[in-house]
Amino acid sequence: MKLTILGGGGFRVPLVYGALLGDRAEGRVSHVVLHDLDPERLSAVTRVLAEQAAHVPDAPEVSATTDLDEALRGADFVFSAIRVGGLEGRAEDERVALAEGVLGQETVGAGGIAYGLRTVPVAVDIARRVARLAPDAWVINFTNPAGLVTEAMSRHLGDRVIGICDSPVGLGRRIARVLGADPGEAWIDYVGLNHLGWVRGLRVAGRDELPRLLADPDLLGSFEEGKLFGVDWLQSLGAIPNEYLHYYYFNRETVRSYQQAEKTRGAFLADQQARFYEEMKRPDAAALTAWDRTRAEREATYMSENRETAGAGERDADDLSGGYEKVALALMRAIARDERTTLILNVRNQGTLSVLDADAVIEVPCLVDANGAHPVAVAPLPDHATGLVCSVKAVEREVLAAAESGSRTTAVKAFALHPLVDSVSVARRLVEGYTDVHPGLAYLE
Repeated sequence: MKLTILGGGGFRVPLVYGALLGDRAEGRVSHVVLHDLDPERLSAVTRVLAEQAAHVPDAPEVSATTDLDEALRGADFVFSAIRVGGLEGRAEDERVALAEGVLGQETVGAGGIAYGLRTVPVAVDIARRVARLAPDAWVINFTNPAGLVTEAMSRHLGDRVIGICDSPVGLGRRIARVLGADPGEAWIDYVGLNHLGWVRGLRVAGRDELPRLLADPDLLGSFEEGKLFGVDWLQSLGAIPNEYLHYYYFNRETVRSYQQAEKTRGAFLADQQARFYEEMKRPDAAALTAWDRTRAEREATYMSENRETAGAGERDADDLSGGYEKVALALMRAIARDERTTLILNVRNQGTLSVLDADAVIEVPCLVDANGAHPVAVAPLPDHATGLVCSVKAVEREVLAAAESGSRTTAVKAFALHPLVDSVSVARRLVEGYTDVHPGLAYLE
């Protein structure tokens, strides 16, 4: 089975390959094709993968190319993890937004809109190529903003594109662990959009254990989200929000913390990864050791400004291991081998949430089999969550419309309608600022 990884020179690709190395079952991935526009990054990551596979018998073959069509032909699965504009672009997204006093995070608020506007046209081109060159392939999208990009691609690939994210997986795992339950045996009632969802229940042997957690302040305050949001707020919500909702619930504090930080997250990662790729230019560099060291630092500093704002302290060791690669592997196995499983995924709504239309991509538990991912029926969201989901989905639709039409006016509308952008005037300045620094937004007129 052939897996093509778009963004194959990306820093987190070894996580995916590491998961593949542990899969020994029949019908596993036997050939991995890395595609990237940067041959030096491809070379660096290929070296890391070679060291990962050094002592693994029958490790999947790895090849690399800068030719997108070549990479796609004959693919059974396409894993998309591209970053249009690179980490330097992310840093610019943050800088422009913070200068206007609004959030510049890569998937939330102004930064997420800017990233989406320059990513959607590229993702649509990829979707069209997949439909032409590998029509039977399944596309697993990890490109951010994941829900928005998955919806853009679904207009050309239908249900053969599925978005993944590690945030709901990590959240469910933490809740189960605190409750003394096996995460693999728990049913997680999670509903929302990507980076905008809530755990409303966690069932073990048919019993919802979440009320027990919410009723115990000591237990509730003992894990990441309890520290991040505070016990009182979680008890008021009656649910556990995805960590990214901290940007909404504590927006003013987070923006201030980001403005006071020595470097934005994007600038930090750009510098950190530049050092890694520079080190990889030395033929004698220990590729896997350098990658492991860089990844540990990356994971330990994840959402550090939010944790500082909340006084949440350092991340727990169990939360430093990632998780999206395990979701990707489970998804591929379920489809390729009809190994039925349940995963939280980004898929078309198909009536699951009545407040959204059928084509809106949402993030919910899905039953996965050889025919793809099928969203599970869920109870309606409470009014406060419904309002936020509908508002953000409306913004995503304006981003898609702007990307399709090239309308600058529609792009301004997308920014102005977002709950975290507080003025139409700010929205206009954001569009001016982003088009000034991003060549990829030159299409907006």
